[in-house]
Amino acid sequence: MSVKGASLSEQLLDASRRNNDDLLEQVFKQLDNDPGKIAELINTARDPMGNTALHLCCKYGSWEVLDKILDQEGDIEIDPRNELDGDTPLHLAVRYAMDEPEHGTFIANNLVEVGADARIKNNNNQKPVDLIHGDELDDLFDLLQGAELARDHPGAINEDEVELIDDDDNDDDE
Repeated sequence: MSVKGASLSEQLLDASRRNNDDLLEQVFKQLDNDPGKIAELINTARDPMGNTALHLCCKYGSWEVLDKILDQEGDIEIDPRNELDGDTPLHLAVRYAMDEPEHGTFIANNLVEVGADARIKNNNNQKPVDLIHGDELDDLFDLLQGAELARDHPGAINEDEVELIDDDDNDDDE
């Protein structure tokens, strides 16, 4: 009797679900650390609900695996939509933030930094910002609104000016 192990797609999804960066590294090694092969696997591997590795990392707060995926040099799709709700990974990061505000906001911030589009609506016509409920997520709300503004008006916001404003705000708190 022949026993077949988990496919590379299944291993990738499992690593994403359980934040198992050792398993992720093994998957990458089996693909000869080839950026094109890795990107194709990341972009095509899906669970039965249509979630990619990025979706699962955001849903379960798997930061170490997400960070390694986002660091890949291949053409990684940042805004894939799942089949169930049409959610992007950014939608799932916001849902995760409802239970883990600080960590979820951190994950969402990193997605925005690599180009996630906060304007994408899911099947319920909701953008990620529309999923936010409660005052403890004000930072996440501000992040997503700023990301939408930056996408709608490229070049309108100078990042250096934003940093200076943030630094000045912090000085007032001391």
